[in-house]
Amino acid sequence: MITTGEQHPWAAHELSFGETAYWAQHDAGDDVFYADATAASRAVSRPVVVVAVNGGSAEAVAEALPLAHARAGALLIVCGDPQQINSVLGAGV
Repeated sequence: MITTGEQHPWAAHELSFGETAYWAQHDAGDDVFYADATAASRAVSRPVVVVAVNGGSAEAVAEALPLAHARAGALLIVCGDPQQINSVLGAGV
């Protein structure tokens, strides 16, 4: 799950154990992983990627959506204001 605004509470919790432990969880690939859009480029592909467009700048959203699309193996789910999402993607979603 990628967030464009406020960080998901579980990501904040996991990061409280340090960056190394946080990214080790990601690398294990056996659980849901939560990342802020600014760190999403470090994440690898997953079968399903969820993007929560929950704030952040238009630039953050514009960078996160194509990146998430590239990382989603089978399914991309985008949650947020449809007008904002459509304006970034340039299509009716």
